[in-house]
Amino acid sequence: MTTTAADSAPASGAAPTETAPAPTDENIWLEDIYGEEQLAWVREQNARTEDLLEDTDYARLEGEILEVLDSTDKIAMVSKHGEWYYNFWKDRQNPKGLWRRTSWDSYCSDAPEWDVLLDVDALAAADGVEWVFHGANLLRPEAGQPYRRALVALSPDGGDANRYREFDVEARAFVDPATGGFDLPTAKGNVSWLDADTLLVATTAEDLPRTASSYARTAVRLRRGQALSDAPRIFEIPEDHMMAIVAHDSTPGFERTFALDWIDFFNRRASVLQDGDWVPVDVPTDVNTGVHREWLLLRPQRDWTVNGTTYAAGSLLAADFRAYLAGERELTVLFAPDAHTSLQSWSWTRNFLLLNLLKDVSSEIRVLDPADSWRSSLLDACPPLHDVNAFAVDDEDEAEDGAGDDFWLVATGFTTPSTLTRGALARATADGGASGGTAVAGVVSSHAEVKASPSFFNEADYEVQQHFAVSADGTKVPYFQVATRGLVLDGQNPTQLSGYGGFEVSRTPAYSGTIGRAWLERRTAAVPGDGLAEGHSRGGVYVVANIRGGGEYGPSWHRAALQENRHRAYEDFAAVARDLISRGVTSRERLGCVGGSNGGLLVGNMLTRYPELFGAVSCGVPLLDMRRYTKLSAGHSWIAEYGDPDLPEHWEFIRTFSPYHQLKDGVEYPETFIWTATSDDRVGPVQARKMAARMLAMGIPNIWFHEALEGGHAGASDNRQAAALQGRSQHFLWKALAEGTA
Repeated sequence: MTTTAADSAPASGAAPTETAPAPTDENIWLEDIYGEEQLAWVREQNARTEDLLEDTDYARLEGEILEVLDSTDKIAMVSKHGEWYYNFWKDRQNPKGLWRRTSWDSYCSDAPEWDVLLDVDALAAADGVEWVFHGANLLRPEAGQPYRRALVALSPDGGDANRYREFDVEARAFVDPATGGFDLPTAKGNVSWLDADTLLVATTAEDLPRTASSYARTAVRLRRGQALSDAPRIFEIPEDHMMAIVAHDSTPGFERTFALDWIDFFNRRASVLQDGDWVPVDVPTDVNTGVHREWLLLRPQRDWTVNGTTYAAGSLLAADFRAYLAGERELTVLFAPDAHTSLQSWSWTRNFLLLNLLKDVSSEIRVLDPADSWRSSLLDACPPLHDVNAFAVDDEDEAEDGAGDDFWLVATGFTTPSTLTRGALARATADGGASGGTAVAGVVSSHAEVKASPSFFNEADYEVQQHFAVSADGTKVPYFQVATRGLVLDGQNPTQLSGYGGFEVSRTPAYSGTIGRAWLERRTAAVPGDGLAEGHSRGGVYVVANIRGGGEYGPSWHRAALQENRHRAYEDFAAVARDLISRGVTSRERLGCVGGSNGGLLVGNMLTRYPELFGAVSCGVPLLDMRRYTKLSAGHSWIAEYGDPDLPEHWEFIRTFSPYHQLKDGVEYPETFIWTATSDDRVGPVQARKMAARMLAMGIPNIWFHEALEGGHAGASDNRQAAALQGRSQHFLWKALAEGTA
């Protein structure tokens, strides 16, 4: 089991004695998400936008995107439990999806035979509920027995609130609550098996307390047949903390129960249950922790001094878990970051530790052997400008063939369809290891490709380049550019710039059939005299910016753009835009930007702070009203990232990056498409609605709004909805930048 913690000072505490003044908000009436008048406004705007965008070209584009999403040739990613390999699959015939499993031999074939466990489309039809599958948690069986019971998470609308129902895998049916089957009401929270008849449940169902962030505040121990209201509470956190989580680690020989007080987005406090009491793991709240068998791993988000030794932010340390709880502080450095390299994630096989690193936003993987003083070896599996991740297949597989040290490799690049490889690790023998293996210092690694995604566009026509822009404070900011080989640098190429820049999320190279078809391979009309060969047309240029606020260079890269320093993320993105223009890739009229969620806030700031740089903005499921964001949906949970707008000293800097409050008369704004989803219970549709309404009322031309009536924060609950959402955004940008007709 892994628990985590991160950085930034806790946002919790006493309410401010003075509240920042609230600006006038003429659109607050739109905050009633399901009000009849409000939904009528939404439908009116949807119709207006659909009239603009849904032309013949859009219909063709949506069909091409849907073909990518529904492809039956794409990789069916699996997770191994016992002898079976489980997968969740959506396609044209199964838009809501199938939960299914197969054997290893079958999976390796060109046409696996799948054992369908749950048909979500059939379930939705039978229940009259638009169920969205959000995963299944399988109960570890007794030794030698197959996996049989699972808790299936189902959302009624694609939002974050789930109903958990007990499922019998062998019978392929839900366990009837009348006979004692678990069936938890739809709510936000988490559930973990304690044993076959007991669950650990953190939930907001049945009026159990919730935090100001709308998540579970308490956790209970629920016995089979027991009502939630009768279940004893075992853990509770303050209301102004983010959420409570309780989970059981059932690893044989290392059974433990953990609780997590998630204080805010970057501060968490983990505890382990010992003799009926919660014993805290004594680390600062901004230190990530992970537990595996006897090991405790620690990743500080800020420099951390222990017994006179300072460990750098973003490093990875190891300690004996029991010894650490007993007070010992013997720490081993497993990874230390440098100016170019950061740790993104780690995964344990049975005997080895895999580290997934980024070196200037290209992947590097190292294998560590705890039995050999944590000796570190490079896994040679990462081509330049690609994203490759290694993780265990099943670290508890006790087969004699050593399958517990098998690992998956998932590799992708902007012009490289994803591949799935299975590898195996073993300690090298005196003769160098098994035949066919590659000696990696003290470890032998062998691997072979299992599956490959199909090609959806002519990748050979395009090249990937990495460039570095210089931000306002002199920081070098990397970005990837994907464009036709021999791109003409005359400033006339339609260019789509994407970014995120928040919550230590890294934007890495990734293959997208949608981007390939909807942007790279799309062509402008040939224009005589534009510097190209006669009859020649242009394709789109796709750019991904690795701005501060993200995790590309570890926690320091993230912390550099927190709260009062948020402007650095926007300065970085603007620097990339200027670099594209100065290099002749594009021009203001041909440059657009796109982002969703925190990325929606990013491009909202491009709209209001840098309108002179962009010809079009596509802004999805966004934060935009930063004065009221903490009072809308799950917004309170992001105070550590942005600040608390109720505090006057915080509002002074927050208002500078609140797009809703930065709109001004007399400014030539880019053409703008704002899109969201009614059922999004994370960011919510309210901020998008209000921003569009204010811009329309100001008489700003070429402002478009669309709100999907279902789909949650992703804006889509099935491939058809996803194709429509992506199609509208891509078609809007193309019309605005390549045709000038949006």
